[in-house]
Amino acid sequence: MLRFLKPALLVASAISFAFGAQARAGELVVSAAASLTNAFKAVGDAYEKEHPGTRLLFNFGASDVLMQQIVKGAPADVFASADQKAMDKAAEQKVIVPSTRKDFAANSLVLIVPADSKLAPSNLSELTSASVKRIAYGDPASVPVGRYTEGALKAAGVWDAVSTKGVLASNVRQSLDYVSRGEVDAGFVFGTDAAVMPDKVKVALTVPTTTPISYPIAQVEGSKHAADAQSFISFVLSPAGQAVLAKYGFKPAH
Repeated sequence: MLRFLKPALLVASAISFAFGAQARAGELVVSAAASLTNAFKAVGDAYEKEHPGTRLLFNFGASDVLMQQIVKGAPADVFASADQKAMDKAAEQKVIVPSTRKDFAANSLVLIVPADSKLAPSNLSELTSASVKRIAYGDPASVPVGRYTEGALKAAGVWDAVSTKGVLASNVRQSLDYVSRGEVDAGFVFGTDAAVMPDKVKVALTVPTTTPISYPIAQVEGSKHAADAQSFISFVLSPAGQAVLAKYGFKPAH
């Protein structure tokens, strides 16, 4: 049976919570981007069936926040990020084993609106209209989907106008929630996130990004379960793991 850690709002509380739940023998702690929540739960189920001696403990949240937790000492054996920048920061801080870093999935950026919305923008410029008042996206300072969004809006020449309407989310799932509850007119999420709530949100646009949306995974430096960490990473990269990810809309890594 899988157990999951809810992403904490404060790094300190997240660290203490993670330590409190930490790993007995045979338990593997995986810190993974919020957009991987549903897919990695399913990957975890499949992995545990093949490795009955190992239990997975997941910690989902914004990639940069997870990275900072690891830097500050939160226990983790595997780190999976929603962009290269967060993993680059982890490498710079020397908290991952560089040789284990692998890209394992790709995604898309989409603009979503509430399912009952009459808003149907055909391009990003339409978001500058006075009729569009609130737009949710991840905080670019700490959330990969926010960085992809900022890049796309800048490329379209509308970042300044759209960012004044911005409602910053602490992770991509919060952006999804804002739209699903009708608290904003539109929001930016990954394509896989939009698919989680097809009855509450609809995709208005698939947004081109200035860099490909790719997900890296790596073993955390100092893991006491290095063999299990490597085994899990190998499973994610295997045909079986990739098949599970594909069911949740993830594409193969480029």
